[in-house]
Amino acid sequence: MVDYTEGSGKQYHTGLGPGDIGEYVILPGDPKRCQKIASHFENARLVSDVREFVTYTGELCGTKVSVTSTGIGGPSAAIAIDELSKVGAKTFIRVGTCGGMQEEVLGGDLVIATGAIRMEGTSREFAPIEFPAVADFDVTNALVKAAKNLDFPYHAGVVQCKDSFFGQHEPEIMPVSYELENKWQAWLRLGTLASEMESAALFVAGSFLKVRVGSVFLVVANQERAKKGLENKQVHDTERAIKTAVEAIKLLISEDSKKA
Repeated sequence: MVDYTEGSGKQYHTGLGPGDIGEYVILPGDPKRCQKIASHFENARLVSDVREFVTYTGELCGTKVSVTSTGIGGPSAAIAIDELSKVGAKTFIRVGTCGGMQEEVLGGDLVIATGAIRMEGTSREFAPIEFPAVADFDVTNALVKAAKNLDFPYHAGVVQCKDSFFGQHEPEIMPVSYELENKWQAWLRLGTLASEMESAALFVAGSFLKVRVGSVFLVVANQERAKKGLENKQVHDTERAIKTAVEAIKLLISEDSKKA
């Protein structure tokens, strides 16, 4: 592969090099959330700010940790996890937002993904469609335990990943409405908890890269509840999801140190 950094030793998209980050990395989509997440670290400092990829590095429990934004969608998320793994990251927790799908998934709840429906394009360039997009078991368990410890309402299960935000919310206007609407009904019948945009790519890329990946989301609202005329409050503050991810990393650091 051509070295587009021209020998700088830094990753082309993220601007990161060896020693810049910790082995544990939180992955929000929004670059503006990075500073908010980094405020939960000790001795946090800005390491890189390139395109949609903003990185802070600090410490949790005396261990070096980082946060890097990925932007929206699978392509940029895959770039982030690939370049981060090349400079030393081994455990990733995606923190973001989602839309609830089952009636019991309420705005303000958390969803912890155990697996993801690969209705997006990025993961297909890593693995055949028959290969499942599955979260790491240890990371998922740590997220569930963290949510319980913090007494946050949560749901754990399968999420749907797509490339078109408006294809989810206005499928009837799309030329392929027949496919979007029919598959959405299938996902509902199969008990899919929520819809988002990055986990499928991250889970499959993580399998290829031999790194651990998990996801936790804030439910912003639930369009299925809205369709049925049920109460559908909107919540936009991601602090619960952030605190859950930070607590999960602390638990993983403790467990990993015992194994070591």
